[in-house]
Amino acid sequence: MARAGRAKVRGTDILIGPRTPTHRTEAMSPLRSPPRQSERATNRDWCAQVLVAGRYRLISPIGRGGMGEVWRATDEVLGRAVAVKLLLGDQADASSTARFRLEAQTAARLSHPHLVAVFDFGSWEDRFYLVMELVEGRSLGDLLEAQETVHPEQVARIAGQAAAGLAAAHRQGIVHRDIKPGNLMLDADGSVKIGDFGIAQFVDDPSTALTTAGHIVGTSLYLAPERALGRTADSASDMYSLGCVIYQLLAGQPPFRSDTATATLYQHVDTPPVPVRQRGVDVSPAFDSYLLGLLAKKPEERPTAQQVSDWFRTDAWRGRPEPLPQHAAASPRPAPPRTASPVPAQGAAPGTGGVSTYRLPQATGRRRAAPAPRAPRTGTTRRISTGEAIRRRPRVASAVAGTVAFLAAVYLGTVLFAPDTGAADAPDPGPSPTAGLDSPAPDGSAGDPAQDDDGDD
Repeated sequence: MARAGRAKVRGTDILIGPRTPTHRTEAMSPLRSPPRQSERATNRDWCAQVLVAGRYRLISPIGRGGMGEVWRATDEVLGRAVAVKLLLGDQADASSTARFRLEAQTAARLSHPHLVAVFDFGSWEDRFYLVMELVEGRSLGDLLEAQETVHPEQVARIAGQAAAGLAAAHRQGIVHRDIKPGNLMLDADGSVKIGDFGIAQFVDDPSTALTTAGHIVGTSLYLAPERALGRTADSASDMYSLGCVIYQLLAGQPPFRSDTATATLYQHVDTPPVPVRQRGVDVSPAFDSYLLGLLAKKPEERPTAQQVSDWFRTDAWRGRPEPLPQHAAASPRPAPPRTASPVPAQGAAPGTGGVSTYRLPQATGRRRAAPAPRAPRTGTTRRISTGEAIRRRPRVASAVAGTVAFLAAVYLGTVLFAPDTGAADAPDPGPSPTAGLDSPAPDGSAGDPAQDDDGDD
């Protein structure tokens, strides 16, 4: 019974570095949750009479964290159930006050179905209060206490919804920095709600980290390696923490756990995680491999929140092959009638059951003109010109041109490289009929002695 009266602590909240003194007062705050079970009923009846900021009536305590306590309350103005978070102690230190204010400012910038909505923020009796959406359900920490492991089907749904909420925060430049089972709520429908942005950080405003050199604020069981080394957190750090939560939901224990928080941090930095299939978890190899990608030591090797959300929305985690994109289904065409002779491709028209031939577009982008219709054949054959024949038969024209060029080259080579055909090399034709004549006769006839003799006769 004594254990039931205390606040449950899940995980190991660590703060490495010099500690700052916390201020506590001996006088109990009237709104502080009762320490003993026997006083709970009396205190509940008394708190029902308390109206925070003249509007929110406290009903019963829900839980208590490092900075404040959460109460179930009723908004008297709008008539709806809400959750009111009050900062612990009347004299809280400046760091807690700044962090509480940061949580209100951070959550107010976010609006997503998988993020706890913030309705109001203010100060009442020297204490800050934060009015949030009331999630009727339980956290993943409560779920792990009730059952050792969670079915992969439910884990995939939780992972996809949590990643979708983180993607919305990352798009606004907000890093949660404390993703753990206690900060992931399940409502009555089983939908995930991410809450507690108390140590969140704006990426575009490093001053919102609220930590100094040597300090690491977070939970050691789910802390990313780069944060364990003291580096600035980014969106990839949230994805590593989500991977640790998924691992614990499947295997019943986080990927790294040691006796001390410091030893656990060293494991995050140096020790590779054991695949969940080796721990006896019945998941597909694709799921196991994707989870190891979330637990990669280097931030740049982890998928983004949007990628994780999209991946778990499909059946990829089941190990099934992803279907190819489906095109619009065309209306079914009737089967072409069978004929004795095949249909020529040139004469087939689209939609007639024949084979359609498609011509690729020309390089110039101009549409090729349709060929002129053929003239009807007659008994007399029309002779076409050479130019028209070349246009109709470009390959034949190319062959003819090549042949002509070859013959011209052969002829030119014969002329240039033929031997000299001068008089010295000419063959002897034999004795000429006019041999022995010194000169022609005056009358132009040859001076043949035989002719002279015949003339005398």
